[in-house]
Amino acid sequence: MPDTRNDPVVVIGLGRFGSSLAAELVRRGTEVLAIDSRPKVVQSMSGKLTHVVAADSTDPEALRQLGVPDFYRAVVAIGTDIESSILTTSLLVELEIEDIWAKAISRDHGRILERVGAHHVILPEHDMGERVAHLLNGRMLDYMEVDENYALVKTRPPRDYVGVPLGETNLRRKYGVTVVCVKGEYEEFTYAGADTVLGYGDVIIIAGKIEDVERFAELP
Repeated sequence: MPDTRNDPVVVIGLGRFGSSLAAELVRRGTEVLAIDSRPKVVQSMSGKLTHVVAADSTDPEALRQLGVPDFYRAVVAIGTDIESSILTTSLLVELEIEDIWAKAISRDHGRILERVGAHHVILPEHDMGERVAHLLNGRMLDYMEVDENYALVKTRPPRDYVGVPLGETNLRRKYGVTVVCVKGEYEEFTYAGADTVLGYGDVIIIAGKIEDVERFAELP
């Protein structure tokens, strides 16, 4: 598989998500071709992005004239116009873009984008809402879902597991979770091993199925 990290990226749709994504890519040194159908939006972003143009992304000829078929990666960041989002994604598939990312505003929208050929579907509002809900409802310090039923959680060690080497706790057998790394007070994160002993002021990162990490993070 070719290394495409520094290849140019097409970002279509300059709402809040598309604009922040395009600006961050540029900040990281990636060349961006940004496309939006609204001239005022394009004008407001003209000094912030590498190349930004006003064009109809549902017009295949417009995409060809802009050289979109020459790009390896494209992001469809169109917001609430679901029809344009789906049509644009399908046109990118027809233009044989090899790596298509598409923003969805619902799971149903996401499923349609996958059916028309998007390689990656992003649900930013849903994902952020889910993450905040986990943080509000428990003792978690941070939460990241890495698969449909698997997550990484940043939390504090339960009191029953402070002062005991991890190899003697049987956490994986009892709770189905693994302590991946630990950060002591005023220290940096380090990988956890069987001889790691947790302290009251530590922060740990655990991995496991969502229901298991939730259960473990609720332990006093």
